Amino acid sequence: MAPSRQTRQHFGQGPLAFDRSTSVFINCPYDEDFRALFDAVVFAAVCCGFMPRSALETGTVAEPRMARILRAIIESKYSIHDLSRCKGEGDANLARFNMPLELGIAMAHRHLSRRAAGRHDWLVLVPLGHQYQAFISDISGFDPGMHDGSVPGIVTTVMAWLATRPDTVRTPNPRQVISALPEFDAAIRALRGTWGPFPPWADIVLAGLKVAKQFEADA
Repeated sequence: MAPSRQTRQHFGQGPLAFDRSTSVFINCPYDEDFRALFDAVVFAAVCCGFMPRSALETGTVAEPRMARILRAIIESKYSIHDLSRCKGEGDANLARFNMPLELGIAMAHRHLSRRAAGRHDWLVLVPLGHQYQAFISDISGFDPGMHDGSVPGIVTTVMAWLATRPDTVRTPNPRQVISALPEFDAAIRALRGTWGPFPPWADIVLAGLKVAKQFEADA
């Protein structure tokens, strides 16, 4: 079933309006080691005029997580998928497979779309170099975005892609966004101090919008 032009979801104190043409689903690790990079991607999306979507946005509800992910991807014209966690971790030496699974959903969504106009568009992020050709060789022809695992590196790569999408609203340069990140980080730390590791998604997005609005006023 095709998504409606606009979907309204209610979070916390009020609704956030999601317009499919400017919604971007972010598929990244949510753990402490990746948190700064995840926050940077969210803020970069907001600064370019996009509405970030995530599996975190509905919190814990009586609905399978995969159903929430599917809905968020279908309701988004764009998605960003980070595959940095390509090596085994922990005593069992297991790699993370949630991210490639969700990338596969986004690729299938694009392929199955009947209309070329508005077809789902996605970016996959991989570590610098050509190592990805060994662990996910099927994306070799798609020119994935590469980053060095740093905040400046991932912001630059993500913004280079977002700035070339037809629905981009604003095109600040990465240096401007990186310079505004500390204010967003402070707002997120305050939210996490109140709510714990995963504050309401609407509050995170609204904090980004507030900083971005000030960023525009000062530009």
